[in-house]
Amino acid sequence: MSTKRDRAITLLSLGHACVDVYQGAVAALVPYFVAERAYSYAAASGVVLAASLLSSVVQPLFGALTDRRSMPWLLPLSALTGGAGVALSGVMGSYALTLVVVAVSGIGVAAYHPEAARAARDAAHGSHTAMGWFSLGGNVGFALAPLLVASVVATGGLRASPLLVVPAVVGAALCAGAVRSAGGRGGSSGVGEDVGSDDWGSFLRLSGAVVCRSIVFVGLSAFVSLYIRQRTGGGDMAGTVALCVLYVGGAVGTVAGGRLADRYGRLAVVRRAYVLTVLAVAGVVLVPGPPVYLFVALTSAGLYVPFSLHITLGQDYLPRRVGTASGVTLGLTVSVGGLAAPVIGALADATSLRTALVPLIVLPALGRLLLSRLREPAQPGGAGTAPGSSDRRPRAKSA
Repeated sequence: MSTKRDRAITLLSLGHACVDVYQGAVAALVPYFVAERAYSYAAASGVVLAASLLSSVVQPLFGALTDRRSMPWLLPLSALTGGAGVALSGVMGSYALTLVVVAVSGIGVAAYHPEAARAARDAAHGSHTAMGWFSLGGNVGFALAPLLVASVVATGGLRASPLLVVPAVVGAALCAGAVRSAGGRGGSSGVGEDVGSDDWGSFLRLSGAVVCRSIVFVGLSAFVSLYIRQRTGGGDMAGTVALCVLYVGGAVGTVAGGRLADRYGRLAVVRRAYVLTVLAVAGVVLVPGPPVYLFVALTSAGLYVPFSLHITLGQDYLPRRVGTASGVTLGLTVSVGGLAAPVIGALADATSLRTALVPLIVLPALGRLLLSRLREPAQPGGAGTAPGSSDRRPRAKSA
């Protein structure tokens, strides 16, 4: 890639990190809402739901819009919107207002992902590695969220939450720089006649698997901090460390996923990652004491190794609707996971948090079943037409 394109990918990756801080921040705020406002598990998980519900509804709309016309101006605007909602969540005077501002943040995050993924694909020029770096940026943002929230809210309380807007301002500036580096294209999305046909059946099976992955990830993000405190007998720091392990492992897993896919093929790697997730989540729920941190790390690997591969597979299954594919695999399925959080919270209130987390063991197995009949997407137009095109060579036998 040219220096200009390298710069665009770098800025998009850093901007992605700044925006996805706010997906991770909502879950990281849950223990503080419980401690300072005496929220029940169900009420606290309702905050996670608020960040996810509207996001789930509007994400396909933004994806469809970016399929028709590129909207580079949406990147800095959505970064600011996502940050403003979270920044205001700690100073709202009522539970209802807290839900409203967190929902606004979710809309900002939803608006960002389809256009950002389309822009990253254009800048990558078919490089799966470049798309991996873009995905890594978002995972780093998730990883930094608990540390950012702890540094602000643990010292100043929820009233200090307006300071959390800083990454949004930085992210908006980075996104604006990425738009300038990429040439600030407007106009159509540039779908050509030779990109091939959309394979909706495969895309829907892939999306179903990613939804299963999303429910596990969001459920653990919302409750692993509280659960680890119970299991280890530690304080706030024990829970924060567990959440950081869950997120930091994602950064490592994303890089590993791209490298493994180059060697073994995308679908083989994705399928084996789902099998690992089943075993790792079982360890998180059932293993007592400090060893639980090892299983949190393994769960993180299982959840994140396929992360960027989901995106490129989705884009290749829907080559004529890259924005829609990006919005679903990168955003909507993550948001849908939040819809299950209140169910987990209500079950925890009625039974125990451990009992409520047991169903998360089954979901990756269901995801693996959905992946079993998938094949590598067709790659029309020759080599390098899409990220992951190197996966056209013969595959190792899948898990």
